Amino acid sequence: MTKIKPEILAKAQAWLTDIFDEDTKNKVNKLIDSNSAELEESFYKNAAFGTGGMRGIMGVGTNRINKYTLGKNTQGLSNLLKDEFKDEKIKVAIAYDCRNNSKELAQMVAEVFSANEIEVYLFSELRPTPELSFAVKHLDCHAGIVLTASHNPPEYNGYKVYWQDGGQLVPPQDTKLVDIINNLEYDEINFKAQPALIHSIDKKVDEAFQEASVKNGSFDTPNSAKDNLKIVFTSLHGTACKTNPQILEKAGYKNVFLVEEQKEPNGNFPTVKSPNPEEPEALKMALDLAEEKNADIVIGTDPDGDRLGVAMRDLNGKMILLNGNQTMLVMTWFLLDQHKKQGKLSDNSFVASTIVSTPMLKNITEDFGAQYHEVLTGFKWIAKLIKDNPSLDFVGGGEESFGYMVGDFVRDKDAATATLLACEIAAKMKEKGSSFYEQLLKLYTEYGLYREELISLVKKGIEGEAEIKQMLIDLRENPWKEIDGEKVVLVEDYHTSKAKNLQEQIEEEIKIPKSNVLIYYTENGTKIAARPSGTEPKIKFYISVNSQLDKIENFDAENTKLAEKVKRIKNELQLG
Repeated sequence: MTKIKPEILAKAQAWLTDIFDEDTKNKVNKLIDSNSAELEESFYKNAAFGTGGMRGIMGVGTNRINKYTLGKNTQGLSNLLKDEFKDEKIKVAIAYDCRNNSKELAQMVAEVFSANEIEVYLFSELRPTPELSFAVKHLDCHAGIVLTASHNPPEYNGYKVYWQDGGQLVPPQDTKLVDIINNLEYDEINFKAQPALIHSIDKKVDEAFQEASVKNGSFDTPNSAKDNLKIVFTSLHGTACKTNPQILEKAGYKNVFLVEEQKEPNGNFPTVKSPNPEEPEALKMALDLAEEKNADIVIGTDPDGDRLGVAMRDLNGKMILLNGNQTMLVMTWFLLDQHKKQGKLSDNSFVASTIVSTPMLKNITEDFGAQYHEVLTGFKWIAKLIKDNPSLDFVGGGEESFGYMVGDFVRDKDAATATLLACEIAAKMKEKGSSFYEQLLKLYTEYGLYREELISLVKKGIEGEAEIKQMLIDLRENPWKEIDGEKVVLVEDYHTSKAKNLQEQIEEEIKIPKSNVLIYYTENGTKIAARPSGTEPKIKFYISVNSQLDKIENFDAENTKLAEKVKRIKNELQLG
């Protein structure tokens, strides 16, 4: 056993005072006595907010998710709300997902709010994240909380904060909250609950959310087309079991087959290695059921029900999982097309996506005459864009990581309404003798064939965090000059807010908030972005390459060429 660093031991011993309960003190003592490596990981820093709020491993310590770190967040948020909304009766809504300890942590958070004389509306059972975003606006709350760690492994949990518009916390409130939390001591947390201020919300909000989802996700699809579509759905042991099948039923879809083994919520996710709908392996049971039922479409959602993976049959009848960019392209095209047919498309209509998503989305959006806006990674920035531009009409938008939002009645990625939207598209396309997949290929012939791949390098712990920092420092100090034989012509550094045109040696200011992201563009339109994850111990590289596709029949050959190009780039840049 290595020697415990004095500063780590001091932080740990602070958790042995009477501020903390006996169970916590016993666990800290055990770490001190027997496991200095885990002790250091648990106390070497304070858990921090990232692009998706706070997320981390559950356990004792300042760098862990527990009643004290989340209690401190909640006390800090209570203080912020009282400062921001003086002389108002403050209300918050709280939801939680299927994860271990989520219910207990949600109750604790509710109690801290109530102790601070804040009215609390708490879901008595697990609910998906988009319903919480909806509830904040629907109940006229000042803020909202979701206890979730999305698709992270079972040992994780997390804490996402929403503001009164239903969007996640953004500047200036997020930095204010961080400052308040950092200046709080654990003995300042008020745990003395006022039960009379805590109210259960379930059926009333459920019905309103489901009705709004059906309204926003339905597009006059004939009943005959709905009856002719076979759907397989899995919530991967998560919260979407509470909403998505019900929404599909309300919308008139009868042939919905659920993966029974994954229907019940379970924070241990027993049937999958990772409850991540981005990974084909996670949807294996659903894909097997699709073959058994001869289904047209498979949809799987992550544990908190905000992201979805969509699989459908290719031109040869084989089930394939689309990536987030591909799903987003078809959904956006469909929404723009529907808005145009309904006479709702105008100069004020806009689509939003993120700086690491496919450039093809811009091509489609602008071809319809709508505005295209890019923001930093994370749906909170799309929500902020909607909030800051009330004169504009938000059509829809998404990001490459399998999130999509239809309209603005929810201000976060919404797999509930997006599930219905995907089925509406599939049903309409099938009725016309086409398919969701064939429509994607048609878009490629019209707007260019784009292929995107994500490489995530996992770097855990203290050493991993330092390694990720160094990798980005190296990229800035020794930038790539050429990629796969193509000259780099533009480098965007969102950390310095500078975009440098290497051909003309011109620098321009990037007019969106700073972030630790680098994006390289080559003369032929290849795009590579690098960024550390805000919620996981990873550095991510997003590769986008493109070519022209003259006809659908040539898709496989052209797509193979692009796949080989991506492989060469990965080897050249040593991206694993």
